[in-house]
Amino acid sequence: MEPSHENQHIGLMNGNLPSHARVVVIGGGAIGLSTLYHLAAAGIDDAVLLERKQLTCGTTWHSAAQVRTLRSTRNLTQLIQYSAELYQTLEAETGQSTGWRQCGSMSIATTADRLTHIKRQAALSSLFDIECHVIGSKEAVDLFPLMRGEDVLGAVYSPGDGRVNPSDLAAALAKGARAKGATIREETPVTGFGIENGRVIRVDTPDGSIACEAVALCAGLWSREVGRLAGLSLPLYATEHFYLLTMPMPGVEPSFPVLGDHDGYLYIREEVGGLLVGCFEPNGRALALADLPKDFAFDLLGEDWDHFEPMMVNAIHRIPGLAEAEARTLLNGPESFTPDGSPLLGPVAGVDGFFVGCAMNSMGIASAGGIGRALAHWIVEGHQPFDLWPVDARRFAAESCGESFLRSRIPEVLGDHYAIGYPGREPGTGRDLRRSPLHERLAENGADFGVRGGWERPDWYRPMTASAARELRFGRPSWHDEVAAEHRAAREGVVLFDQSAFGKLRIEGPDAVDLLQRICANNIDVPPGRIVYTPMLNERGGYESDLTVTRLAPDAFLLVTGAAQAVRDAHWIATHRQNHADVASVDVSGDYATLSLMGPKARDLLARVTPNDLANNMFPYMTSQSIEIAGAEVVANRISYAGELGWELYVPAAAAIAVYDALFAAGGDLGLRDAGMFALACLRIEKGYRAWGHDIGPDDTPFEAGLAFAVDFEKSGDFVGRERLMAVRHEPPSRRFLRFRLDDPGLHPLGDEPIRHDGRIVGQATSAAYGHTVGMSLVMGYAELEDWESPPPSGWTLEMADIRATMIASSKPFYDPKGARLKE
Repeated sequence: MEPSHENQHIGLMNGNLPSHARVVVIGGGAIGLSTLYHLAAAGIDDAVLLERKQLTCGTTWHSAAQVRTLRSTRNLTQLIQYSAELYQTLEAETGQSTGWRQCGSMSIATTADRLTHIKRQAALSSLFDIECHVIGSKEAVDLFPLMRGEDVLGAVYSPGDGRVNPSDLAAALAKGARAKGATIREETPVTGFGIENGRVIRVDTPDGSIACEAVALCAGLWSREVGRLAGLSLPLYATEHFYLLTMPMPGVEPSFPVLGDHDGYLYIREEVGGLLVGCFEPNGRALALADLPKDFAFDLLGEDWDHFEPMMVNAIHRIPGLAEAEARTLLNGPESFTPDGSPLLGPVAGVDGFFVGCAMNSMGIASAGGIGRALAHWIVEGHQPFDLWPVDARRFAAESCGESFLRSRIPEVLGDHYAIGYPGREPGTGRDLRRSPLHERLAENGADFGVRGGWERPDWYRPMTASAARELRFGRPSWHDEVAAEHRAAREGVVLFDQSAFGKLRIEGPDAVDLLQRICANNIDVPPGRIVYTPMLNERGGYESDLTVTRLAPDAFLLVTGAAQAVRDAHWIATHRQNHADVASVDVSGDYATLSLMGPKARDLLARVTPNDLANNMFPYMTSQSIEIAGAEVVANRISYAGELGWELYVPAAAAIAVYDALFAAGGDLGLRDAGMFALACLRIEKGYRAWGHDIGPDDTPFEAGLAFAVDFEKSGDFVGRERLMAVRHEPPSRRFLRFRLDDPGLHPLGDEPIRHDGRIVGQATSAAYGHTVGMSLVMGYAELEDWESPPPSGWTLEMADIRATMIASSKPFYDPKGARLKE
């Protein structure tokens, strides 16, 4: 039956409000209750959960409650695997059923590209130890006999997936948490926070205040409003979300798998003898919470059959029997989404001790068990249990948190929930949040922009006569030839990359050296004018960031990091400042444009526009100088992510156009041209350079990544991660970063495929691109083998959907393995 107000009221007010709790959880839905349960299980027996109305009254009570395990990464899959395990065992612990039913799930394909997409997903199942089968149309219809199957090209079936009853799940989590000492208070809205010295110390309610050491905000679609009470702006927004419930229908069986007809934007499952038909429609509608009644709880939005009609047409096509079915209700409930369609999890920048677990993007029930455990671990242990960057709450810049941006972007995110994973897909809404000073000039030159960290970045430059729309497809990309030309120009002549989106942090003050020596694994105490490539590591020896540090003066440094990492890196630095108070950290990302001049003719060109001596002995590799270009003072760093002679020029934003124009005025006969991020990716992968968030992250050590040269064990003082690295320094790593060259130049991998050796899965690709110099597709990734001194070059395959592509392995780059061209 459809959930009702009465059968959701599963919590009680527990006496007077406690005066103190180590952790206060805000929000009584599945995420908040799971977080409370796992906090209590971790020994936090005085945790308190506050719910504004009644448990589950937000999104949880009307959730479709599907638990589909397979996701795009191992760690996100692991979160949901744990959820499924927990939901099957909670009844034995608590005596309260969760309503778990292992009915399986099935995704069908009615187009060739969708079939490729789901086969790529199925290929990951072996890597993540999930049972998954690629099946034909007949087998799909056998599993769901009410389905029209003549247009189905194939399907993927996962028998281990299932569903729960959301109110029963919440009751089990609440009962388990209370049994471990936790307190739950309903009808207790949060009215404010006490913040002292940048840290949350108190939660205020109409019934009094609770002193606390940490807060976990899990208030679903209300999280944005609650966060504002602490001065935070969280990037989530609500949309309307529809599903149809029918009366019982002939032939419907509880054993039917959850059916995903993603070409039709649909999910369909059995519900009390009828069907539940839900959708993620391409014309979704944003929902301002100001439009909801203040006491909104166990309420729904208005039915809108006109809006749902296109989805109903799709549903009747897929399930012809729906044409005669009696509708029970068209449920329209609010859901919250983020700008990139992934949850917000972990600590937030700006208020210490403040954590979030919200904006589940319609995956709350599936994620709740794993998200709650991960968030509890983060709070109790002080670090994430494993790499959770795809859902890290600090991945968004402030510009991505504005109301107008979110209202524009979020409906698109809902509509793209089932989008095919084409390479090069970019959002169409909420653009131009952050633009380089060169943006208009580059657009005039044919730049096709992508978005990273809210920044518009040129991906490639199209001929001025070409169509403005990206052609998305698998295989050889439509921009292949344009990128090849940019790539060749970088290897043979000179190109300019606008890398103004780099995160740039200025660290200065008397304690700056000591702080950076503590958080950086390489030796930062170098003379002014030197550049240091270094990781920032966690206590487990994994990468928290990978960046360059330029010493500008005895007490001033410039840290350059990835476009999406500035907020996270600044927060990481701030959390380690305790004993280094006399230091300031300022994000100067928007103050300087970064013009990267790369290629064997870079010196010839730069010498034409500056009086400074650029000879090798006067301006060596990995050094920095202040030079003059077009009357502007420019910080020139001799470093290159392209693997060629080059400089990164940090130009005051106001002078960026003048410097750009001066370079192009002087570089015509040298063949200077603009180049984009796609070409840079090809160049860096050809050279074997890693990218944080792809090839290295919190679970990867420098030994595994082949980057131990960037760690200085002999420098004075301790650094974060040193103890762990010293403990394993002389042990062979269990996994190792390798480079691969595919044998078939016509294949174009994407960079997340399983890697096999002699037929056995041993790892996963982390990056891929076509190497236009070597004339082959290249892949990088980690593999687990016994013989690490000499990884065998042959016997390797890459699992691309249903293709096993043979490839050759190498521990060295396929281009300029000795790095000679960088130092010419």
